[in-house]
Amino acid sequence: MTLLDVAYGRRPADTIITNGTLVNVLTGELYPAEIAIFEDRIAAVGPGLRRGPDTRIIDAQGGYLVPGLIDGHLHIECSKLSVTSFADLVVPFGTTSVVSGLDQILVAEGLDGVRRSLDESKKTGMRIWWGAPAKAPYTVPESTVGHPFGPAEHWIAHEWPECVGIWETVQEMVEHGDPAVLEALELARERRLPVFGCAPLSDARRIAGLAAAGIRLDHESYSHEEMLEKLRQGIYAIIRESSVAHFLEENIQVVAKVGARRVAFCTDDVHAADVLAGGHLDKMVRMAIKAGVDPVTAIQMATVNCAEMYRIDDLVGSLSPGRFADVLIVDSLEDFRPREVIAAGKPVARAGAMIERTPAPARGEVTPFPVKPLTADDLALRSDQDEVTVLTLGFTEQVFVRKRRDVTLPVVDGVVEPSIEQDALLVTVAERYGKNGNLPIALVSGMGLTRGAIATSAAPDDNNVICVGASRADMALAINEVSRMGGGQVIVVDGEVRESLALPVAGIVSDLPAAEMAVAEQRLDDLARELGCALPSPLMYLFFLSITAIPDYAVTDLGLVDCVNLEVVEVIQ
Repeated sequence: MTLLDVAYGRRPADTIITNGTLVNVLTGELYPAEIAIFEDRIAAVGPGLRRGPDTRIIDAQGGYLVPGLIDGHLHIECSKLSVTSFADLVVPFGTTSVVSGLDQILVAEGLDGVRRSLDESKKTGMRIWWGAPAKAPYTVPESTVGHPFGPAEHWIAHEWPECVGIWETVQEMVEHGDPAVLEALELARERRLPVFGCAPLSDARRIAGLAAAGIRLDHESYSHEEMLEKLRQGIYAIIRESSVAHFLEENIQVVAKVGARRVAFCTDDVHAADVLAGGHLDKMVRMAIKAGVDPVTAIQMATVNCAEMYRIDDLVGSLSPGRFADVLIVDSLEDFRPREVIAAGKPVARAGAMIERTPAPARGEVTPFPVKPLTADDLALRSDQDEVTVLTLGFTEQVFVRKRRDVTLPVVDGVVEPSIEQDALLVTVAERYGKNGNLPIALVSGMGLTRGAIATSAAPDDNNVICVGASRADMALAINEVSRMGGGQVIVVDGEVRESLALPVAGIVSDLPAAEMAVAEQRLDDLARELGCALPSPLMYLFFLSITAIPDYAVTDLGLVDCVNLEVVEVIQ
């Protein structure tokens, strides 16, 4: 008994979905059809499919039959949810496949951690297509991580069946000829694996170089003009709409200009609360339709377009024979909301909720980070002058972009203290892996705290402990508490831990249900705002401070980084 037996009508299907209108994303047609399923695959699509006494019938009740949605670029770990918890969050909204690098798990737990995450996903309704990171860490210069990833690891990773290409190839690594990245790209060419770019704020010259290097697709366009240039030079484009990077309304203009054939969707980084309130990829489909995109075209962007650019369209992206039986039943294409979700041939979600919650795998014992207990003296920026001019990382109105802001600060007893009046707070990154104990001190503007300190070990791209504060003593306590918990997020005020969220899995995620995570995140953000932070998402803005791919400045465990010249620079000018 095989898939072919069902396809040829030689045996009954295990499951038949009937009484629905097929949305054929391959042709753009809508027509009545049934779907025959054998085990986890679609065997046949059409009228009059063979039934047997044991065939399960799923009645679509006149709904539209749509392929499961595919998120084209997603950092699962930025949700602070484990693979299991994240799957249970997004599957009811129709997302049955995601493309992810699992890069935060990778730098914290190595390939063994990635393998565990991929295996974990197989017990959920969400399939992970894994992109092996071009290198890890992504930071330039390289910050300290638990497990770096380079050409030697690519030789192993490319053999895994889940590996669909090279993930997050930062444009600076290509432009400046990083030897490890170039070797990974050559290995990908030999094995016919596509390369995925990360090229924000690119001009035509840089885009041409990326295309020449073989970058197949990119998810980082800050304007529709930038996205159009990438399309013109042969790079597939993915429109991003994350919890904090809202680019769909801007970049959907590309579809009106040149069509949607080479355009897909991704969410990149999302909060549990945002998904619970508004949806996931289904929300992007609705937004595109509201912006004037034809409903079938919007669905194609969330399904087959993405599958084709990642070369996985033989397995997902359409409701056609041989593909995984990931099917959504939707009552309205214009108001696109999945009523029922079938993943790998089994009903898994109905009416916006999982039919059964997926049990998380057993986890190992949580251990504290090997970070020495800190005091306020460990966080002193020292100078023998009476006052100093310091370079602060200043947040701008553009998402996460930090520009230079010089501030003159007094020196008290040889220590440069933060200044609430001048919006200059201390920031540090504590190396968490026990390799060197790095603890540089810099300053940041735009966080707005008037008291206390906030810290997080969920901090791509290296997941060291990043902390911002108005008080050195509170910063020390916050870092100590995160380390004691073996990972998490903490807010300290006047020597007291006021809020905390444990992230015991790799120090970056939790098995909490999404609704509970949303409550915990809200408590943290509310307290940060009470302390003066006016940023849209205080904790997420905090952990993005260490990403060197975002201009113009970042801070890692190496110190203050000039992201344009790719070098560590002095804080005191």
